[in-house]
Amino acid sequence: MLENIRIVLVNTTHPGNIGGVARAMKNMGLSDLCLVAPKSFPSEVADARASGATDVLERGRVVDSLERAVEDCHLVVGTSARGRHIPWPVIDPRELAGIVSEVRPGLRVAIVFGREDRGLTNEELQCCHHHVHIPAQEGFSSLNLAAAVQVIAYELRMMVLSGHPVDAPRWGTAWDIDLAESGELERMFDHLERTLVEIEFLDPDNPRQLMPRLRRLLLRSVPDKVEVNVLRGILTAVNKKASGD
Repeated sequence: MLENIRIVLVNTTHPGNIGGVARAMKNMGLSDLCLVAPKSFPSEVADARASGATDVLERGRVVDSLERAVEDCHLVVGTSARGRHIPWPVIDPRELAGIVSEVRPGLRVAIVFGREDRGLTNEELQCCHHHVHIPAQEGFSSLNLAAAVQVIAYELRMMVLSGHPVDAPRWGTAWDIDLAESGELERMFDHLERTLVEIEFLDPDNPRQLMPRLRRLLLRSVPDKVEVNVLRGILTAVNKKASGD
């Protein structure tokens, strides 16, 4: 299961933090690292901080956007240290391990970490099914990037070593269909937004928070491939009716 978990770092500023993350990952048995537009990589500083985990760095991928980093992932979780204007389902690292334990073998999970100084943007967090928060001491809750990865990776490893799911919010039934990949979900949301504009339900000049709220509604259900296809089929039917076909 651990080999199907991807750690995604977005716009990391200091290459030493990338090396520290690689070391934390290897400590806990994780190996899939993806970097979104890092400021400096490859780097001798990253290699030095990796301290024996340079193989994780060498296998790591560098991409230009979060969408590309997670497009083939079936469950995407973003790390968040602060409240947001629109609340999202928030879990702690142990609950995250429980949710991951219920994902069918072979499906990919991405855990996304943001910039050292300000984390992930609202738009980036809206690409995620869940938000995970490490309940650090109030008033001194800022964690080093590698330390945050270590905490979450430890809970994932303990889940695997225990041999059984930990207590966590459950979907209630085993999934019979593979979960939709993030890229499929993004195409569905693009289709939904275009359709809502077409039928004049969404005003692109005054969108308010309609699409973020619809994202929250649909992502918290963790839709599978068939459900996404059904929703897109409905949208296509609406498009035809709206155009008079």
